[in-house]
Amino acid sequence: MAAPIFNTPFFTLFVFFSLQLYLSFSSSPSIHDLLRSKGLPPGLLPEEVKSYTFSQNGHLEVFLDAPCLTKYENRVLFEQVVTANLTYGSLIGVEGLQQEELFVWLPVKDIIVNDPSSGLILFDIGLAHKQLSLSLFEDPPHCKPEAVLTDTLTVSQTEYFPSGFRLSFAFSGFVSGVFTSR
Repeated sequence: MAAPIFNTPFFTLFVFFSLQLYLSFSSSPSIHDLLRSKGLPPGLLPEEVKSYTFSQNGHLEVFLDAPCLTKYENRVLFEQVVTANLTYGSLIGVEGLQQEELFVWLPVKDIIVNDPSSGLILFDIGLAHKQLSLSLFEDPPHCKPEAVLTDTLTVSQTEYFPSGFRLSFAFSGFVSGVFTSR
């Protein structure tokens, strides 16, 4: 009587190599592991990353369910898609990421870790370069929906002077606190 195929060394090897092949195609590292392997802190991107693509030429696309807001030293807005060129120690040509500076939202253009032993990370926000502690980015932050940004405050004022001169100004910005009146 012939031996069942399941008890043969051939079948065991077949199952082993099939499993290896399946695991090599189905399990890519998390975005946070990818950042770590490229010399960047994993907390540069939020926990809420849904998926990402990373091509051999270094182009990275990160997908979230929706735009969201988090805070490191200042508030940061992640668009639904964030793209950049990822090389060792840097994200260059970042799109879809903004940082709040003095009530103004500025696009983050580049993120660079020149020397990990310095403990610093450099953010190019167009108008300036900002250095922050790498320790702020050790753990991926939780991101809140962008709806947090939808409340705006508009203040306008007009002053009339006896000479007929009129001075007007207006300010409109995002509200990030609770306002009360007496």
